[in-house]
Amino acid sequence: MFPPIVNRRIRLGIVGCGRISKNHFGAIEKHAENIELAAVCDIDSKTLAEHKERYKVPGYRQLEEMLKTEKLDLVALCTPSGIHPDQAAMAAKHGVHVMTEKPMATRWQDGVHMVKACDEAGVRLFVVKQNRRNTTLQLLKRAVEEKRFGKIHMVHLNVFWTRPQEYYDQAKWRGTWEFDGGAFMNQASHYVDLLDWLIGPVDKVQAMMSTTRDIEVEDTGVLNVRWRNGALGSMSVTMLTYPKNLEGSITILGEKGTVRIGGVAVNDIQLWQFEEPRDYDQQINAANYETTSVYGFGHPLYYKNVIDVMRGEAAPETDGREGLKSLELLIAAYLSARDGRTISLPLEY
Repeated sequence: MFPPIVNRRIRLGIVGCGRISKNHFGAIEKHAENIELAAVCDIDSKTLAEHKERYKVPGYRQLEEMLKTEKLDLVALCTPSGIHPDQAAMAAKHGVHVMTEKPMATRWQDGVHMVKACDEAGVRLFVVKQNRRNTTLQLLKRAVEEKRFGKIHMVHLNVFWTRPQEYYDQAKWRGTWEFDGGAFMNQASHYVDLLDWLIGPVDKVQAMMSTTRDIEVEDTGVLNVRWRNGALGSMSVTMLTYPKNLEGSITILGEKGTVRIGGVAVNDIQLWQFEEPRDYDQQINAANYETTSVYGFGHPLYYKNVIDVMRGEAAPETDGREGLKSLELLIAAYLSARDGRTISLPLEY
């Protein structure tokens, strides 16, 4: 592994200047003392020119050219999910650490390849899971780790959002199996991530999916889950909600506790009841935050961990192996929906 970066700012290049990249540009600005935007890369000439001018940094249409020319420490992949694996491997080959947006890949083997490529090159692989940093979910994670629920009986998640046909028509890669994935893999992937992160390893999944929009992938689906600890759960996802995003929620029912966190993006603790009170229960109201974005406000907090890791001061919260957990769940769900059968984990490949 490369030595920690000390006594200077971390040099970052952003690859892909589309919809999600603004969260990264914002996070860089908030951490300007520790990280600097060194270059941008985008295949669209107009988009590239706009970002070069706005941030006063060099711009490249090809990632390899940027890697060869700039002395980068880290790249942030904000590109279509299906090309993350090749880009991650290319960055690793040049000795550059990798931060990738979700999902890390659209195929299981591609995700495994990313981890191996970064391992072999001795570079870090970070997978952005910014929703874990939301205050509401941090409190819920603490309650689970302290076993306040006792035995968890049932878990349910809803993602009732809307993505009109115009959303998918913005770019040819949207709504495709190879580059994007559907409602579960793309829009709801942070919620799929909660299944393992909060409750634990999954034993079996069953899924059914459907497509209404003019796209290859699913825009609606349901998922049944059995965890190794015996808990049962389900997840309902749709991008067809009328007329706007309605809900992103999680409900946990245990022998000694019941919690529901709702709102548009798990931003509102609506029910918090436990047999035994704790001092931080008083923080519940303060934790609820208003958000106009389904992304939440976790990117700057995620960047903080990345910076600390690069400085040699912390362990990564979500590295490549952690990213593989939700990818494995997603692939299992797609296999179940395709074949009409229950899929057991771990996947055998």
